[in-house]
Amino acid sequence: MNYRRFFAGFLAVVMWFCNVLTVFAAPGEGSAFTADGGGDSQELRGVWISYLDWNKLPADEAGFKRGVDQILERCVALKMNAVFVHVRSDCDAMYPSRYFPWSRFVTGTQGQDPGYDPLAYFVDTAHKRGLQFHAWINPYRVTGNLNRWSQVADESFVKQWLADGDSFNDRWVLKQNGEYYLNPAVEEVRQRIIDGVREVVENYDVDGIHFDDYFYPEVNDADENKWFDKPEYDKSGSALTITAWRRDNVNRLVRGVYQAVKEIRPKVQFGISPEGNVANLRSENRLFVDIDTWLSGDGYVDYVMPQIYWGFEHRLSDGSPAPFAFSNNLKTWIQLKKKGNARLYLGLAMYKAGSGTKDNNAVPEWLRRNDIIKRQVEEGRMSGQVSGYCFYAYSSFQEAACQAEAANLMKVLQ
Repeated sequence: MNYRRFFAGFLAVVMWFCNVLTVFAAPGEGSAFTADGGGDSQELRGVWISYLDWNKLPADEAGFKRGVDQILERCVALKMNAVFVHVRSDCDAMYPSRYFPWSRFVTGTQGQDPGYDPLAYFVDTAHKRGLQFHAWINPYRVTGNLNRWSQVADESFVKQWLADGDSFNDRWVLKQNGEYYLNPAVEEVRQRIIDGVREVVENYDVDGIHFDDYFYPEVNDADENKWFDKPEYDKSGSALTITAWRRDNVNRLVRGVYQAVKEIRPKVQFGISPEGNVANLRSENRLFVDIDTWLSGDGYVDYVMPQIYWGFEHRLSDGSPAPFAFSNNLKTWIQLKKKGNARLYLGLAMYKAGSGTKDNNAVPEWLRRNDIIKRQVEEGRMSGQVSGYCFYAYSSFQEAACQAEAANLMKVLQ
């Protein structure tokens, strides 16, 4: 035998195999479990890092970078391999944008430039620690918790629309139930959101674009003060019912975002984390999430991540098991997932650990048990249909009440 030739051939095979492993492990380059739309060779383990966490970070560059380093090091210690980070929470931006003003959660004042690019550092630092970075966006919300209308910058496009003397765009932003939202019925509004997504994917090495559950606010078509975009429906002449029309407005946005992402970087994934109770998604007066279409057709999402934020023992007020309690709910989502090609991730409620969240039991399950989330992960794995998990939220992992639950979760995360 020619041992020299044999050894050279063997070495070549080993080097090829190592290169294959490197491709699948490299953040930002389409690892098998996140970005290429293919198999699930690695379980996603993510954590949501919200605008509330941004609000706690120092505004100065050096302090901000130290704070981000600490957050991401903690995520690695928690055995996460992905972070889902707010980059637009209230029609604002945690980065320099052509379409949205600087977020007040960066500097304390909306529209104020911090003098550096926080998102660039966040993405780069996450990747250096082997973490996928998913850019989390609320598409329509303008005001909400910690961000009032008086804190929206005068130069923000939403205030410009209302103050520019042009009646054509006066209804592109609407006040509903005390808060302001972009109007999903308006094509120019949807295009601005799509352009904003395009901007992120073009300029940053993100692994995903992520929407959560905020689409339409609650509406009442019988009350002029609460019917939101009904005037647009009335003018549209649509043959659809108003409920179907609203769902189609959301679908138009979702398809547009998906197409924009894939045109720029096909390996970046786009997914949505809807409310976990499917019955609510089919409501005729809120959200207008067409979950059945998203999961049965192509061109909408690469994954869904339902927020299954209930324990195993949740009951209805009459004492019967709730259809949205974890095990029942998981079965519902698996059946939906089987209709198409989208992956199923589960959003789980670390924030409820150790709390007295009412579940119609004499003593709430979250007070009696400290291994609920651990068992939810195990049940998801046993189903063979769940590709990963994301935990809400990063800040909860720092709270004393959650430590026993977090410690038990760590036992099953490898």
